[in-house]
Amino acid sequence: MDTGTHIAMGIALGGIATVDPVIQSNPIFFTAVMAGTIIGSHAPDFDTILKLKNNAVYLRHHRGITHSIPLMIFWGILISGLIYLLVPGLPFLNIWIWTALAVFLHVVVDIFNAYGTQAFRPFSKKWIGLGFINTFDPFIFSAHLIGIALWVLGADPVKTFLTIYVLIFLYYLKRFWQKKVLERKIRLSFYNVEGIFTSPTISQKIWRLAITTEDKFYVARANDGNIQIVDQFDRMPVPNNELMRTAKLDPNVDAFLSFSKVYRWEQTEYDDYTEVRFIDLRYRSKDHYPFVAVVNITKEFKILKSYTGWIFSEQKLQDKLLIEDL
Repeated sequence: MDTGTHIAMGIALGGIATVDPVIQSNPIFFTAVMAGTIIGSHAPDFDTILKLKNNAVYLRHHRGITHSIPLMIFWGILISGLIYLLVPGLPFLNIWIWTALAVFLHVVVDIFNAYGTQAFRPFSKKWIGLGFINTFDPFIFSAHLIGIALWVLGADPVKTFLTIYVLIFLYYLKRFWQKKVLERKIRLSFYNVEGIFTSPTISQKIWRLAITTEDKFYVARANDGNIQIVDQFDRMPVPNNELMRTAKLDPNVDAFLSFSKVYRWEQTEYDDYTEVRFIDLRYRSKDHYPFVAVVNITKEFKILKSYTGWIFSEQKLQDKLLIEDL
């Protein structure tokens, strides 16, 4: 989910924590728990700092190890431990339970959008992205804001937020059912479907789709259940030749391939080099595919320059490649 929703969830969990008599009876304990749930609800996304290094490192690790089982345990202990050091005498176990729950909920809700997480590491590095909740969902965010407002106005936080979470749970079931109905329709409409990648939008009626069949990639859009193909490509395996083996050695390309679930490739010959481009088909936006990896390779199979990330114009992409080459 987006940062705002994660923080709102931390506040809500801090409100629910008042069900604990130890927390409810002492304002200092309550403040400590609220700090723990807010920080814990955002902690797994501290890996955003990796953007300062480069996109390849960020792409390979974002929602990876920081969302894994060992790190879920680590974040809870670290945050509650720091709070305990700052304010000795706090009931550590109570602080840790609510902080750890905030971390856990962060990872769980991230599983439901298209980006997903590697939540089962170290047992599996598979990306888990169920693709039926948008990264920013207006209903979920608004529900939290309403709950916080009611709390400020004097409503009981435990009853308020538990009621809201029951409604959100039902909303998740509704979106899950919508996805299943859509997938069933896709399998009836296309032959030899091998993969369906769904990405809900802010609109409740509109979904982005990437469909893999035995010999085609289809990029589609569903509007109120009506599926419209907006692009299609022949499905061509990546050749096992020297050029592609060199391309895959590049850190930017390697990071892209480790993350992307459905992509196509293309190569363009120039006088002094060959450009190899990998294009993720899940994120079409305004007739453009913004998530790419590009590498330029000389005739002697030397990598000149490369880039991976989100880019919304060809000129900006070339500018990025030039900047990285300086």
